[in-house]
Amino acid sequence: MYTLIHNIGQLLIVPPGPIAGPRMAEAVQIVEHATVVIEDDKIKWFGRESDLPPEFRNPPSAILNSAQSSVLSPQFFSSIIDARGGCVIPGLIDCHTHTVFAGTREHEFALRCAGKTYKEIARAGGGIRNTMQAVRAATKDQLIELARPRLRHMLQNGVTCVEIKSGYGLTPADELKMLNTLAELRSEGAAGFSPRVSPNPNHAGLPELVSTYLAAHTIPPEFTSRADEYLDQMFSDDMLKQVAATGAEFCDVFCENIAFSVEQSRRLFEKAKRFGLRPRVHADQITQMGASRLAGKVGAISADHLEKIDDAGLSAMKAAGTIAVLLPGSSFFLGVPQAPARRILDAGLPVAIATDFNPGSCMISSLPLVMSIACCQRKMTPLEVLVACTANAAAALNRHDRLGAVAVGHQADLVILATPNFDRFLYEIGQSLIQRVIRKGIVTFDGNTTQDILASHN
Repeated sequence: MYTLIHNIGQLLIVPPGPIAGPRMAEAVQIVEHATVVIEDDKIKWFGRESDLPPEFRNPPSAILNSAQSSVLSPQFFSSIIDARGGCVIPGLIDCHTHTVFAGTREHEFALRCAGKTYKEIARAGGGIRNTMQAVRAATKDQLIELARPRLRHMLQNGVTCVEIKSGYGLTPADELKMLNTLAELRSEGAAGFSPRVSPNPNHAGLPELVSTYLAAHTIPPEFTSRADEYLDQMFSDDMLKQVAATGAEFCDVFCENIAFSVEQSRRLFEKAKRFGLRPRVHADQITQMGASRLAGKVGAISADHLEKIDDAGLSAMKAAGTIAVLLPGSSFFLGVPQAPARRILDAGLPVAIATDFNPGSCMISSLPLVMSIACCQRKMTPLEVLVACTANAAAALNRHDRLGAVAVGHQADLVILATPNFDRFLYEIGQSLIQRVIRKGIVTFDGNTTQDILASHN
């Protein structure tokens, strides 16, 4: 089954990650007047349209319907997509979010606008604990119904893979409820691409989902002054075995002076690794207490935030091959200084960018908007930002062997932009500039018709 994307104004060829800071911009090749050939769910060929191999040169009449497909030879295209001169990039990857939640916290937003800090609100009993109460009161089905439209909106913004953390339940039952919510949503998305399942149109068009266990997000009120007792409960062998059974791949810890210490975090990571949960760290967000150095020591796949990173943290992360995940939307939303992106890039670390979408510190679910913020406030170039949200974001989720790149054999997750070049996509901040989103070779969002579709490939 072959699909042709033609009439591409610019094809941005991002190689597989991770790609270290100094190489991030120069690694991208731009091909004009390009074409991409997809075989089933993988990229088969790409290049200039004039260089399309002879076996793929077929007249438009060769577009097949389902009745013809069984008798005509496979070199004919079952689908031809006209990019209308738009730019084509790999599917975007949002590698740090808290998308499953209940309740809202606009009151805290107003308090911050009036001068209160995130730390002050948290120490007064607000922050994560407010969302915790709403999540505990919600059923799994309610969490699914809340999360599904958020995920569809992300996909409509070009995001084909999303990482989501638990961390708002803070009891064994409620953390497992969050992770099982993710497992069910992940199954829904997979069902949309299975020939054996009749897709539910209400479930179509979900990104690929990645689960992270973040029980060490904050200390719940019932364990005030008993942090170690809480952690022993949430990181017992039995609990971690159940966490792994939900399909969770990573363990994250909020290593901060309002949450958990470096030593507590180190102990949790060592336990989690025994159950196949790779470390990720909320590091150096509010204070510098050695969290990024810990990330290097435990071999964390990523350290995220890094607003207060120091030279020792940079060195430890570089030695360990840890991805630096920056969250410029969070700093923007909170009105605090951004992470030192250029310093991190110049130190030779692979940099990824994500939204940190959550109800407290970043109610921005649009990765393209966050990408523009990174350009404007951190002086990253558009090509650096593209690599950060594709190849390096895939590496931060251990999916760089099949996602985040335009490469033969990689999964055909692609985005057709409604702009002739990528610079304009980030320049026109806040606009809806997505023509089509293709996941696993199937068009799952068509902006030309202003509605989601799930193409039928029989």
